[in-house]
Amino acid sequence: MEAQLLEFVSRHPFLVAGFVGVGVLVLWSLLGFGLGGAQTLVPQQAALLINHEDAIVLDVREDSEYVQGHILNAIHIPLSTLSGKIDKLNKYRDRPIIASCMTGNRSSSACSTLKKNGFESLYNLKGGVMAWQNANLPLVKGK
Repeated sequence: MEAQLLEFVSRHPFLVAGFVGVGVLVLWSLLGFGLGGAQTLVPQQAALLINHEDAIVLDVREDSEYVQGHILNAIHIPLSTLSGKIDKLNKYRDRPIIASCMTGNRSSSACSTLKKNGFESLYNLKGGVMAWQNANLPLVKGK
């Protein structure tokens, strides 16, 4: 059995490397770790974190997107200005922070920025505000 496995690996190194690579990506995804150094949360998990652990929602969308609908009590700091406004978040260092954007991509970058600035309890809202809305969770319109 062991000899057959070694023979297979030696004859198909690219296939084995691809299999291992896919396995690593699947585990990475299942554990919920994104490239920004934060765990990903689906909207229902985020709502629980907000309600039970007093998590802060950081909305990093642009002003025009934010006013069309955002999560209640979200702190709005567009991603383009986040690096210069980290001090606004210092009072929340001891609370979980859930970064959100429209689809979850910009918020991953926001998590990266926050991680570099010493924030620890970071989460990225998977699918962003669109997923929140699709889960029939409430949004607030306006500023």
